[in-house]
Formats: sequence, structure tokens, C-alpha cells
Amino acid sequence: MTNCRRKRGNGDEPKVRNGYGDCNDTNKKRSIANKLTFIDAAIHDPHLLVNGDNDEVKVEPQQAQVDGSETSRLFKWTVHHNAGAGDMDVSPQQQRRMWVKDRSGTWWKHCSSPDYPEDKFRSHFQMGWDTFDMICDALGSAIAKEDTPLRPAIPVRQRVAVCVWRLATGEPLRAVSDRFGLGLSTCQKIVLEVCAAIRQRLMPHFLRWPDQVAAFKGSFMAISDVPDVVGAMYSTHVPIIAPKSWVSRYYNIGWSKRNKKPSFSTTLQGVVDPNGIFTDVCIGWPGAMHDDKILVNSLLHQQVGPGMMSGSWVVGGSSYPLMDWLLVPYTDQNLSKEQYMFNEKLAKLQRVAVDAFARLKGRWKFLQKCRGDGPRYAKVMAKVP
Repeated sequence: MTNCRRKRGNGDEPKVRNGYGDCNDTNKKRSIANKLTFIDAAIHDPHLLVNGDNDEVKVEPQQAQVDGSETSRLFKWTVHHNAGAGDMDVSPQQQRRMWVKDRSGTWWKHCSSPDYPEDKFRSHFQMGWDTFDMICDALGSAIAKEDTPLRPAIPVRQRVAVCVWRLATGEPLRAVSDRFGLGLSTCQKIVLEVCAAIRQRLMPHFLRWPDQVAAFKGSFMAISDVPDVVGAMYSTHVPIIAPKSWVSRYYNIGWSKRNKKPSFSTTLQGVVDPNGIFTDVCIGWPGAMHDDKILVNSLLHQQVGPGMMSGSWVVGGSSYPLMDWLLVPYTDQNLSKEQYMFNEKLAKLQRVAVDAFARLKGRWKFLQKCRGDGPRYAKVMAKVP
């Protein structure tokens, strides 16, 4: 058989198949990789200074602005490197930029100006300047932030405006972010912080059971001639997203039939005075729970003790049980004339609570939309005057 292997001539060099012939290139690549790693570490630590036999690396921090923008800043490090024999030269400058998106807050600046009409402000935020200023003054120490080297803190008035606008309009967070010139997550954090501050600072002052009930009794007496009534009770549902646990308890059968799709809700029970101002609120129980169970588990029922409701009544609907302090209409089918007239008088008092809840949902449209965080804001919205 003929040997097809080509014979090596005198001028041919042997081929190295075990990789030892590339050791010089490998060492060079390793040296370059080590120097790049060191330079990256030096960029993060501007005070780093290393002196060696063959090379010297010095990092000098500089600060400048880009395009004159107040929110965008450029941090530049100049790297001096003396390459040794056989080493690759490294780029003399590396720039690291801390970038902040430039957003426009022109709309809020226009709304917060002194010459902005109050009627337009009220249509936007569902409150006048006096109420808005009162909320800002009461929450100033709780929600105020300090300036940082990166950017100035968001003012208290703008924080309150973001929360009130979100609750009053029900706009998505992305629309609120674009309107006020703030970040998406920043708006969500502001809403939660302001609501928590309102609940801690303003709720004990505005949402409480009245001490003097004589005036309430006279006002309710003028409405329906029922004596010794101090409040009207009503309950409604707030739509929510299906929870992760106990889904069946929050399933709303009536809404599901009406919407022709699964609907979930949580309950909101409240007591109002003759002017429709809330004096007690109980929220958070599942939408499938009946009104009588909600009442039994409410704080109002637990606080009702000897002497608290002495000689006073609260009017409720037919879904509530009859108690020694709670008046409810007759539910029999065949009613006498006196029973029918009594139910008519209680219906007039119940209408005060129904109208108050209608104004609550109409004023704060956030309660009308299906959201996962709606119930936590309901107490806040119930007590804003």
C-alpha cells in the first residue's frame, strides 16, 4: 500500500499539539485580564493607588455635568497606566455616568401656583385649598424627607397631592407618574406613606364616636320623627383582585352574575351622623360574609357597653339583627299599617347613610375600580372632610 503521509522537509517546523507552544500568548492574555480587572476595581474606589515595578495605575476622580442637565451627572475617572514590555495599552479614560430620567413637573407647578383657580383645584383634588393646606400641615413632620447629594427631596405638598390625586381620580400609577414628573415606584411609595400618615395623624381626630349626641338626636328627629337616633348604619362592597388565599370567602355572587365573570370584593361598614359624616368605619372583612357577622366582629359592637348607648339608637337595614341599641325594619310579608309606617320612617333615616356612601364612592373613584390595594385606603377616604 502506498504511504500517503507527506514527508516533512527540512524547512518545515514541528506542530505542537499539546498547547505548550501558545504559553506566551496565554500569559499575555492573563496579564491583560488581570490589569483590566484591577482598573475596574480602581474605578469603583478612586482612592486606590498601586505602585509596581513595571506599571503604575493612578485614578483621579472628576465630576462634571452633561448637556447642562440638573438631574443628569457625569462621574469621570482618568486612568494613567504605564505599560510594561509585552503588555497591551489600556484606554486612557473610562467614564461612568449616574443617570436619572428627566421628567417634567410643569403640570403640578401650574396647579400649585397661588393664582390657580380654586374651583379647578377642587374639581381635580375633590377638596379646597383650606382642606389641602390643613392636611399638609398635619402630615408635614411625618412624610417630609431630607435632600440627598443626588437630588432634592420631594416637597410635602407634592407628596400629599400625589396621594390625593391617586385616590380622587383612580388613575393608574403610570399616568400619575407622568403627570407629576416622578418615578413609578416613587408614586406608589408616596401613596402608601401618605395614607399611613393620615391614618395615624388624622383618623383619631376626625373619625370617632361623638361625645355630644343631643344635636344628632334633634337632627334625626326632624327627618323622620323617630326619637333618640344618633346614627345611621350601612354597608357596601369594594371591588378587589382575587386574593391568593381564601378565594371563596371574597367571591361576590351578585357581582359575578351581573358582570358574567368571577368578581371579588371586601366589605365596608360605616355609621354616619345627620350630616353624612362618618363616625365609625369597619372594613376588610370578606365580601361573602353576611352583614350580621360583620357587625358582631366590628369594633363598634365590641365597644358598645353599659351606658354607651343608653337612651340612643342606631338605625340599620334589614340585613342587620335587632339589638338593644340597633333599630331595624320589620321583615314580615304581611305588615300592619303601623309597622309599614315605621319601616317608612326608618327608610328615611337609612337614606342618609346610603347617600353618604354614594358620595364617598363618587368623590373617591379609587373605590370603584378593581385593585389589590383598594381596601387599605378606604378608611383614609372615609374621614376626609
